[in-house]
Amino acid sequence: MKFGSYSYDEYIHLVKSFHGNLAPGLIIGGFIVETALKNLPEGEFFDAVCETSVCLPDAVQLLTPCTIGNGWLKVFDLGRFAVTLYEKESGKGIRVYLDTEKLKSWPEFHAWFFKLKPKREQDLETLLNQIKEAGASVLSMQEVRVKPEITVKRRLGSTAVCPQCGEAYPLRDGASCLACQGKSPYVS
Repeated sequence: MKFGSYSYDEYIHLVKSFHGNLAPGLIIGGFIVETALKNLPEGEFFDAVCETSVCLPDAVQLLTPCTIGNGWLKVFDLGRFAVTLYEKESGKGIRVYLDTEKLKSWPEFHAWFFKLKPKREQDLETLLNQIKEAGASVLSMQEVRVKPEITVKRRLGSTAVCPQCGEAYPLRDGASCLACQGKSPYVS
């Protein structure tokens, strides 16, 4: 069992060091990403779409060159545990998702995913064993085409100095930076 160039145990170690703990979602995320990679045409340049902001984007960033920072990974928090790897030009891709019908055969995995037990009542060892044993068998995939407006890489364009706060910002945002336009995440 391999995740890219990593053995299962190497991937588990990587998960702990990158994510901060042994997250079950990141482990199944490894199977999801690996399944998508195996089904892409070889040698194609691809980007990624992740349909949840929880755990799964980290698996994409660990196992592919797609990151939020380089713009090749886009997160659309639809609340679905799915990843699409798609060819940059055409938008054609492979979407891999956790199939809830297939998950029914794995009681601890099923209970964890649907949050049927409080975390303190979950048997982590059994859960991790079921995820490892289930592997890609609980996944499904489909061919998709990503919308053209998603495939276009957004450029920063010209930079200016905000007349209100004095910080640099992309000029495309208007006469002042977005924070000074009231879109800051901070309380004034």
